[in-house]
Amino acid sequence: MSATTTADRPPPALRLPRRRGVELSLLVGAVLASVYGYADVGLAKSGALPPDAAGYGAGLGLLALLAHLAVRLRAPYADPLLLPIAVLLNGLGLVLIYRLDLETPHTPAASAQLMWSTIGVALFGAVVLILRDHRVLARYAYISAASALVLMVVPIFFPAVNGAKIWIRLAGLSFQPGEFAKILFAVFFAAYLAANHNALAYTGRRIWRLQLPTGRVLGPIVAIWLLSVGVLVLERDLGTSLLFFGLFVIMLYVATGRTGWIAVGLLLAAVGAAVVGSLEPHVHSRVQDWLHPFASIDAGQGPGQLAQSLFAFAAGGMLGTGLGAGHSILIGFAAKSDFILATAGEELGLAGLTVIFLLYALLIARGYRAGLALSDSFGRLLSVGLSSILAFQVFVIAGGVMGLIPLTGMAMPFLAQGGSSVVTNWIIVALLIRASDSARTPRPAVDTGTLAPVRTRT
Repeated sequence: MSATTTADRPPPALRLPRRRGVELSLLVGAVLASVYGYADVGLAKSGALPPDAAGYGAGLGLLALLAHLAVRLRAPYADPLLLPIAVLLNGLGLVLIYRLDLETPHTPAASAQLMWSTIGVALFGAVVLILRDHRVLARYAYISAASALVLMVVPIFFPAVNGAKIWIRLAGLSFQPGEFAKILFAVFFAAYLAANHNALAYTGRRIWRLQLPTGRVLGPIVAIWLLSVGVLVLERDLGTSLLFFGLFVIMLYVATGRTGWIAVGLLLAAVGAAVVGSLEPHVHSRVQDWLHPFASIDAGQGPGQLAQSLFAFAAGGMLGTGLGAGHSILIGFAAKSDFILATAGEELGLAGLTVIFLLYALLIARGYRAGLALSDSFGRLLSVGLSSILAFQVFVIAGGVMGLIPLTGMAMPFLAQGGSSVVTNWIIVALLIRASDSARTPRPAVDTGTLAPVRTRT
């Protein structure tokens, strides 16, 4: 028996660094930056440090540490940037809400937001610790779709809040089920498209440059479009409608690689928004406010919310007025939620806004990267879908408060006041961390037992 040579041995598995130390260092920086902002607000408003600054820093630091330990234990190869970015954005959101609380002491919101953030981090840890393989979620595709539909329908039977029926209020607590429905829809879309992407891409009739699949496969696509229009009509929520339909179109494009679906999606969304925007009074008023943001000033009634938001961005300039030195509270009741970005724009300036948008861009890009590195279709589509949810929210909300598109009632991820939103965003980050860990975990090399032929020159 001949001895085994070095050439006969399989190559060793590629050992990727875990980078958990890098993640911990970035988490320390994120917590310190948040505590510095919290202290800066107190110094600007009263000339003294907030009395609970140490407690705020300890609480945020403890949440970050617990989340880090969950990742270190169950997802050691996860992307080291996802968790620190989420902690920094969440911490900055708490700072901005606390800053606005000082102007409205009768309606404090920072303590409630911290409580919801704690719940969100707890669910983050539960997802990372319990869900060992993201592919398990594909088994519950239709259960997820049915649950999402129930969550979307229930608010219709409750009174409208600020013109939209997207809230459930019970025993003094408010709950926005649509925030959780978007994750369930992403799971369903990913499972459905992973199972039918060949039929969507290669079967059916060809009309001009677009190849339409068969009716059996195309049916769910039309149903999703009708659902998005139905949400827009019944709940008067333009943002949720655009989010659901846009999410499906993007995932459909990723599954099939056909750009024609983007054109069809944009056309259907434009038709639905135009029809409902002209017939439904609440949506129509949002469109009119977008087209004429200074109409109330011309009428002698003073600036409206959108006008005040534009004034806040203008007052911020390049470097901002400084935390605690702005006047964005003039926006009114939605300053802590829909218009939280206006406070950041006024007090942090264009430089601060650029940093915030870069953080969002990096978070979304790392989510896409995790999806593209996965070998299974469901994981790729789910990661792209979850990252696209964050991207859609940032674009729709930022575009609304800056006057680029009609205003919607969605919440800026991690920044804005909203318990349902912050909890949902933490679950999204947990799923992305699970996907990135699966993508980066080293796989053992497979020995085929044969050597590749060597080509020689004759």
